Amino acid sequence: MKLFSSVHDVTDIKALVAEALQLKQNPYAHQHLGKNKTLGLVFLNPSLRTRMSTQKAATNLGMNVMVLNIDKEGWALELRDSVVMDGDTVEHIREAAAVMGQYVDIIGVRSFPGLKNRDEDYNEVIFNKFIEYCGVPLISLESATRHPLQSLADLVTIEELKTKPRPKVVLTWAPHIKPLPQAVPNSFAEWMCRADVDFTIAYPAGYELFADFTKGATITTNQEEALADADFIYVKNWSAYEPYGKVFPGNEDWMLTNQKLKNTNNGKVMHCLPVRRNLELSAEILDGPNSIVVHEAGNRVWAAQAVLKQMLEKLQ
Repeated sequence: MKLFSSVHDVTDIKALVAEALQLKQNPYAHQHLGKNKTLGLVFLNPSLRTRMSTQKAATNLGMNVMVLNIDKEGWALELRDSVVMDGDTVEHIREAAAVMGQYVDIIGVRSFPGLKNRDEDYNEVIFNKFIEYCGVPLISLESATRHPLQSLADLVTIEELKTKPRPKVVLTWAPHIKPLPQAVPNSFAEWMCRADVDFTIAYPAGYELFADFTKGATITTNQEEALADADFIYVKNWSAYEPYGKVFPGNEDWMLTNQKLKNTNNGKVMHCLPVRRNLELSAEILDGPNSIVVHEAGNRVWAAQAVLKQMLEKLQ
């Protein structure tokens, strides 16, 4: 594996999930793969779980890790070609990405969408520039449209905790105080549509996701109907795809509560974190027995380690 940007870069999803769970049982068995190899983690946006879990995964494999918060520690990057750089940008991404590739063996990049220009965001301008110029294997640490390491960890969690062969998994929209990207729901939907689960997406009218990410899912605007007999409930806010980046008033009643869980199959509740308590998700759930959000976050290590292991094997 030389690129990990979506589920489409994975040839065998079941095998990758199984490998992540094997690594969880024996984290240090493959340290020889990372000896004298360096991972560069490049963040254009804040991170807690992605940074710490990926760094831990690399360390488990014997790698050195370099972290650059380029939004705070680097030069302002120019993304456009054929421009006179006489404004605020100092370094072109052509040179920046290429130089990073000289210093490390694998690069991970995190960037968020602007939520202003849909074409620019969905064309993944920043991430694709790194693919073009860095010259080394590349991992998405979240991009404008996807968060594949999170989605892999989510699938690992479902596989680990499921109590029947084909569980019902529900992705449900949740309220928020500001517009959020579609990357996590896009990615989760894309992975669940490829997994062996019964998958439903529920959201208020107006919050449809881009259809390319939801092919194969059952889609409804009735949350109660969606939650019926659910085994896993993934809670996440996102802004509208059309009109792009917008939010609509109301829908506060979409927050998940224990009362709504009564309609499920004792459903396990997931969230990518960070989560706004009693806005996106009720504290009674987060502090109760149905929440698996911390367990889910812990599996971020093994998801990242499985991807890094496959990349390191290609470098041997």
